[in-house]
Amino acid sequence: MEEQVLEPERETNSELGNLIERVLDKGLVINADIIVSVSGTELLGIKIRAALASFETAAQYGLQFPSGTNIETTAWKEAMVEKESCPQCNKVVDVGELLNKNCPWCGWESAKAKAEKIATKQ
Repeated sequence: MEEQVLEPERETNSELGNLIERVLDKGLVINADIIVSVSGTELLGIKIRAALASFETAAQYGLQFPSGTNIETTAWKEAMVEKESCPQCNKVVDVGELLNKNCPWCGWESAKAKAEKIATKQ
């Protein structure tokens, strides 16, 4: 029996845009604690917390912004809306719209929306 060795695959043609998209999609968090001490006595302590993510990723993981930061932007409000993929076209759509109305991209209707449409006609 021949033993098969699996090697990791790497994309050789990855572009900077793909890398940035992946970082923003998954998020990048840096935590660092720097302590300067002399003879066991702490003289200086610095805590660094940095996060790089899209608004949607930040909202999903509940990342907090420093006080005084204006996060009430349209992008932030939109990111806070729960979204789901349409079963027909796989586009990401507001859950309320997808379940209660239809998919704005392909017109797919949920069973709930179909039942409400029938009930309103009677």
